[in-house]
Amino acid sequence: MSFQGAFTALITPFRNNEIDFAALDALVERQIAGGIDGLVPCGTTGESATMSANERLAVIQRVVDVTKGRVPIIAGTGTNDTIETTRFTQLVSKISGVDAALVVAPYYNKPGQRGIIAHFEHVADHGGLPVVVYNVPGRTVVSTTAETVATLARHPNIVGIKEASADMNLDTEIFQKVPADFSLLSGDDFTTFQFVTMGGAGCISVVSNIAPKMVHDLVDAAQRGDLVNARLLHNRVHSLGKVLFSDANPVPTKTAARLLGWCSDEARLPLYTGDEALTERVAVALREAGLMQ
Repeated sequence: MSFQGAFTALITPFRNNEIDFAALDALVERQIAGGIDGLVPCGTTGESATMSANERLAVIQRVVDVTKGRVPIIAGTGTNDTIETTRFTQLVSKISGVDAALVVAPYYNKPGQRGIIAHFEHVADHGGLPVVVYNVPGRTVVSTTAETVATLARHPNIVGIKEASADMNLDTEIFQKVPADFSLLSGDDFTTFQFVTMGGAGCISVVSNIAPKMVHDLVDAAQRGDLVNARLLHNRVHSLGKVLFSDANPVPTKTAARLLGWCSDEARLPLYTGDEALTERVAVALREAGLMQ
């Protein structure tokens, strides 16, 4: 199994602290109409950390139902608890239409590389779904080494990595050590251009929540070797991304979605809705990107 192209780390729309399924349906349709190559519900950007297991299952099921197989779905299933991650991945594996599980490196516990390897291999052995490793040391404190990724890539049920360290030295070492059929996906919008031109398979993006066509076209141009257009698109994604990451993710992205009339900007505590200053910054960025009048 190989994942290619631009995937969106979907926001989860809320209204009055409940999931707004009608808005979620429209977001999924908008993504597919925009040419996105795949969807990732219930990742970090989807605020999975403040959702119950039943809510996460409901969101994943709804995204599968609306998508109807038109694009692949990688569902976020990871926590810092190996047994709980495995149990939840098993539940998600029963949803026909989920193609893989996105499993974050175990946070808070701060395991060494031996524990990180054991964590991912246990989920891959018992979770019932192909596993995409999610390395995001800015959130988890721990980071997978290139040697660890190479070890995991030899497991038949570990099929790729969302690499969000923004460390191009680490990324280069990973590229050198893993087989060609291991899906290397950038997890950082600011390094997607560099990652894909090095030979990466694509990205899992936050910016594509707001601009799916822009991010899809960036990955496509970089993969085809059209570096002139890829650089232009990278600069546009970079400018929008600077604003969308100017506060806690996904607060600015939800602010953008509200300004575009797509859904409420409600987030769950300890996150919050954007203030007036953020709203103005986001509005300016949307206008400059040609996404809002």
